Amino acid sequence: MPQNRPTRKKKLGNYPHLMVVFSITLALLVIGLFGLLLIHAHKLSNLVKENIEMQVYLERDLPETELLRLQQDFGRKKYIAFKDDQPQVRFLSKEEGAKQFMEQTGEDFQQFLGDNPLRDAYILKINADYSDSLNLRKIEQDLKAQAGVHEVQYVQSLITSINQNVRKLSLVLLGFAVILTLVVTVLINNTIKLALFSQRFLIRSMQLVGATSFFIQRPFLRRATWQGFVSGALAALLLLALLQYAYLQVDELRLLRDERLIGALLVLMVALGAGIGFLSSYRAVCKYLGMSLDDLY
Repeated sequence: MPQNRPTRKKKLGNYPHLMVVFSITLALLVIGLFGLLLIHAHKLSNLVKENIEMQVYLERDLPETELLRLQQDFGRKKYIAFKDDQPQVRFLSKEEGAKQFMEQTGEDFQQFLGDNPLRDAYILKINADYSDSLNLRKIEQDLKAQAGVHEVQYVQSLITSINQNVRKLSLVLLGFAVILTLVVTVLINNTIKLALFSQRFLIRSMQLVGATSFFIQRPFLRRATWQGFVSGALAALLLLALLQYAYLQVDELRLLRDERLIGALLVLMVALGAGIGFLSSYRAVCKYLGMSLDDLY
């Protein structure tokens, strides 16, 4: 007489999780890749802005002590860009300026004029936070008020063009980021809803025997939150691996690396995975708890 095989009892909240983790990981990886694009684009725009230079031309025949005082004063300005903790203030003597001019044009104007009409100058690089047109005009006025300064020059039209293009690019990327986040959220939500679909009758059975909503929800919420956390961690590790590979292939990309923002992105991916998993599971279970028996079929 054939023996009946023992049937495996379904456990509340126990549904196949590999497919769910795989789907959520891929969705979060897409968000992470786009986040990296935003971070590197932001860093690139800052590098472009911090290469904005102001030429501060000095009065003639200033003594060495006055030149040193001006350099120190410029270095303490809050709008000066820093690199390796050093203020980006460079002295350009009139002799060096004349040499550069002759190299660029191939003409020796000193022989023609009999004198060097150029002035000593300081070349200042401006912090990206002060690179808009309004702040640059204020900086120009502040520099002109310095004793020993004759004139301040910068290419205003170029700076205006850079700021406009960066603003447009930022708006486009931000729009894509919002749309992508919504799409990924819906994708993760639907993945978890489909995974819970097989548990709908078990949910109703538990409800009929008097189990409270919290008792029914708890294993689903715990499992979905854990799945989201694991998926976020896996997506973060994959993203780091892809980033390191990209740096090995294109070494110049390291110049656009921002450790603080990349770290925040990785933490956000893990938190987003856990958060969306929790909320999606909560909504799905509440939906099945509120359904009539006919709607469950």
